Amino acid sequence: MSGIVLRIVIYAVIAGIVYFAIKKIIDDWKGRFREMDEKVRERDLKERQRPDVIDLKRDEDGVFRKKDEDRL
Repeated sequence: MSGIVLRIVIYAVIAGIVYFAIKKIIDDWKGRFREMDEKVRERDLKERQRPDVIDLKRDEDGVFRKKDEDRL
């Protein structure tokens, strides 16, 4: 009887270790992807401030055009 209990405890410990290891890996990946997204967002915000970037606005017919103040 104690052999069966010992075997169950060992399996439970191994399953717990595997679970927490996988959870740690997933959390690390999420953090890395979140960091990469923040860098992309910062780069995009900096690019918008450049003078050669044109802001487009959807017109009544659904076509994207320059804003009225930018039109020649």
